[in-house]
Amino acid sequence: MSASAEFVSHVRELLAPIGPLGGGRFFGGHAIKHHGNQFAMVMGNTLYLRVSQGTLPDFEKRGCQPFTYSTKNGIVQVRKYYAAPEELLDDPRELVSWARHAIHAAQES
Repeated sequence: MSASAEFVSHVRELLAPIGPLGGGRFFGGHAIKHHGNQFAMVMGNTLYLRVSQGTLPDFEKRGCQPFTYSTKNGIVQVRKYYAAPEELLDDPRELVSWARHAIHAAQES
């Protein structure tokens, strides 16, 4: 599913306190970068954040799933990106906090 332009715009607006964000379209999705490091992506109406060993348990506790896509050989899981908890979209401060952790995870790799 392609990234919804309206949803991408909404997410970028919520993340504005982080500072200038880069990114752009890729394979039907939308990358979100901070200082050249991709820390998030949007596919359809889902925001995915970069995880690290330290933040992965927070995502798993909330039942978040990794980004997946289908190929002719089956389903591929991209375990570096997990769906952000939906309630973060209603709490901009908390979303920015999680995004900062995702930025740090992106910088570590």
